[in-house]
Amino acid sequence: MDDSATLALIDRFLRGIREVLPGVTLWAHGSLAGGDYRPGRSDLDLIAVTDLPPTPQQERRLAAVHHAVAHGDPLAAKLHCSYVAVPELADTALTHTTWAHEELTRRSVTPVTRRELASFGAVLHGRPVASVLPPVTDEELAEFILGDLEGFWLPALDHPDHTEYMRHDIWVDLALLTPARAAVTLRTGRLITKGEALEVLRSWDAPPEVVADIEERRYGSPAPATEGWTVRRGRLARDFARTAVGGLIAEFRPGTGTHP
Repeated sequence: MDDSATLALIDRFLRGIREVLPGVTLWAHGSLAGGDYRPGRSDLDLIAVTDLPPTPQQERRLAAVHHAVAHGDPLAAKLHCSYVAVPELADTALTHTTWAHEELTRRSVTPVTRRELASFGAVLHGRPVASVLPPVTDEELAEFILGDLEGFWLPALDHPDHTEYMRHDIWVDLALLTPARAAVTLRTGRLITKGEALEVLRSWDAPPEVVADIEERRYGSPAPATEGWTVRRGRLARDFARTAVGGLIAEFRPGTGTHP
């Protein structure tokens, strides 16, 4: 990753959080570490590793750092960071102080994120990933992915409100890219980028105009979408995703009664 504006943002951010957490380690995962990063379009997915969880006072100071680095820099809206203490790294169920979508919340560090970090995580400052992060087994990774497909995606795609959600770019992207990436990981144990997932979708005969729409918005210069296309795109994406998610659950959870 050689984008100077992104590197400058990370440098400002790191200097800021080191004033609050002097011994902090900073890692990158997702597209930033995996080689598929697109400035202004991709998220900046970061993990800050600390010796102890941030105190309430430190959380307030960290929020101030995030607000400060975001001032006048639109890239900062894409910066997400979880603050994880070393003693808590072994428990995948724990949630941690996280800055996402311009506010503090709490999130877990999922098995997918952990596998990304172990496979291709970038050390931006401090300790190597393998020195403190316990490995994730293939079984743990597969169980998390299947649980996400069954527990979130299948009911979400059948929910009436999802028709409205599917008018938004992010939901169209996730609805198609998630099952494509999940299929490769479940079948091979390998994590793939969004760009590679687009090739998988083409091999599945996904709606070509929707795949082209996702690709253009991520890698090209898209024209504004019309209302008619937004509605049609959402319907195509939802119908395809239902089939893809149902098919994966039927393949890897035989006997559950779930069919594409």
